[in-house]
Parts: sequence; C-alpha cells; structure tokens
Amino acid sequence: MSQKPVTIEDAKDTSKIDKKKILPHYRDGKSTVKVVPKKGKALDLCATWGEEYVCCNVHVLKSVQNCPYDCSYCFLQNYLNDGTMKVVGDIKALIDEVKEKTAKQPWRFFRIGTWELGDSLALEKQTGQARQLIQEFSKLPNALLELKTKSDQVDSILDIDHKGRTVVSWSVNPQTLIKRDEKGTASIKERLNAMQKVVASGYLVGLHFDPMILHDGWEENYWQLVRDIFEVVPLHQIAWISIGSLRFNPEMKKTMEINFPASDLTHQEMVLGSDGKIRYVKPIRVEMYEHLYRALTIFGDNDLLIYFCMERWDVWQKVLGYTPRSSGHLDFLFTQSLHDRFPGLVHLKPNLKLYE
Repeated sequence: MSQKPVTIEDAKDTSKIDKKKILPHYRDGKSTVKVVPKKGKALDLCATWGEEYVCCNVHVLKSVQNCPYDCSYCFLQNYLNDGTMKVVGDIKALIDEVKEKTAKQPWRFFRIGTWELGDSLALEKQTGQARQLIQEFSKLPNALLELKTKSDQVDSILDIDHKGRTVVSWSVNPQTLIKRDEKGTASIKERLNAMQKVVASGYLVGLHFDPMILHDGWEENYWQLVRDIFEVVPLHQIAWISIGSLRFNPEMKKTMEINFPASDLTHQEMVLGSDGKIRYVKPIRVEMYEHLYRALTIFGDNDLLIYFCMERWDVWQKVLGYTPRSSGHLDFLFTQSLHDRFPGLVHLKPNLKLYE
C-alpha cells in the first residue's frame, strides 16, 4: 500500500507552548508522529460503555493517538483538540500498568486493545510499537492484545513468537466504501493479503464489520466481502467478529459535513438514540445486520463468536436470537469462547459468577 510519508519526532516540553498555537485542525498533524512519555492512566475500559447499548468490557491501552488516514466517519475529527499523531515510547511503563491491573483480578482474562484513539498498525514502520507490545503480551498469563487496523502494515510482526496472545484485527468494508470514505487506508485486497500473512504466522484474526454503511448495492457488496474474507482466513483462526452501524453524535454530524462536503453519509434517515448518538432507524439496522449475519453463518459456522458493538438489547434478540444479561455476561462469553476454541490460551476456566 502506498502511504503518505510520515516523519517521526521526539516530544518536546509542551508546558510553555502558547495554547493559541495548538494545531487548528485534526488533519494538520497527520504527516508527523511524535514519541511521547506515558502520562497518567493509560489502561481503561472502552469509552463506548452504556446501560442500554451492550458493551463487551474490553479494555483499551492508550498508546497511540490519531492516525495518518482520513476516514469521513472517524470520530477523532470531532474528539481531538490536538491533531498531532503521538505514540507512547515507554513500553515498559505501559506494560507495568497492564501487569498491575491484571494481577488484581487473576481470575479474569483481559482483552486489551490499542485502537481507541488511533490505528494500531498504521504507524508501525515508523515506531515499532506494536512489535514491542506483542513481545511483552506473550509473557502475560491472563491478557490478550488486540491490534485493530485498516492498514496492511504487518511485515514487521510476522517473525515474533507471540504465543497466540495477540489478535490482529481488521475493520472491513466493501471496496466501494473504502475508496469513498476511508481515504489513505489499505484496499480490501491489500487487507486480505495482510490477513493471509498473519494467519500463516499463527496469529488469531479479528473482524470488525463496523461501521456498516447504507449505500447502493450494499446487500451484494457485504455478501461478497464475507465470502472473500472466509476464502483467506480459516475459521479456526478467527477470534471474534463484531458488527455495528454508522453512528455519530449531533456535533460530529456538523463536523463531518464541513470536513467532507461531498459525502452523503449524513443524508440517510437517522434517529437520535438514548446514548446521544445518531443512527440509522432500527428497521434499517436490523435488515442490514440480518443480511450480514446470514452471510457469516452460511460461509462460517455456529462456533464463531459474533457480537454487536454499541447496539441495543432488543437488536441482539432480533438478529442473534439471544441477549447477554449484562456487559459482564458478554465478557464471560468472550472468555468462554476463547477457552473452548483455543485450548491453552485462557489460563483458567471462566467462572460466570465472577464476571457478573
């Protein structure tokens, strides 16, 4: 994949910087990545947690901020007040915090991702951060690292003895949407090639059909996408599959329309949910989800762990035929699936009472 050149800088003391000179636009920092020290708490629960919209209790390690890509729906354009790309250089400090947290709940199996504020692998050529994290997570007894990306930057991690403790995940969409709404990212063909490489190196793979986007030909495009993926990724190496739909808050809607005036993403019929985010109306979401789920079950099998990201309880029931009782219950279902499908990965047989 051809990617715009990115330079790397060491962080400087920002305590005396004139606040008026902070980057005025999130795009302005996409050509330079700064290596910064760890400051404060880096490990936390995913920020999508909510009462009515089920969350899987995944943890996020805030090791990277911003990315070189320019997706029209990316929430970072409305979230970051400093567009500089940053990576934490002190891997030991990050891992020490992970060790401290995971040691306090030795019965639990932690899923930890580095993707909340950026792409886990887009800057790997410049930083080598993911390679170091994979090596450290291979030594942890009750944690699994998830690297989520829209890139094909995997060559530097293929020779690592990861011991099965890293899941390399991709956000996926049909090529027509990648070309239109995921500027600068790897094509679906390039992502599929990268998936083949990590599969050959023994990694587990995660798939995130999120956000699903309504567009002309969406039925055939998503069907073909599932078919293409399952032709290159063995079912026994798929850790999990998430499904979600396009969503954003009202303020971000305005930002998207300013930053991407030619985009029609905000033109569909949408409603405001109780979590403050705008989504497609429920009948449309359910129709899209049911169509994708049929494809996943036809080309896949019933053992795959398929879940929704930021969806209501009743949508789970309509599409998947069941609803997790709580976020803790869903966390348990993840651990149980990993325990049963990948012998030796989970250190202890999960206890539902502890997770709930």
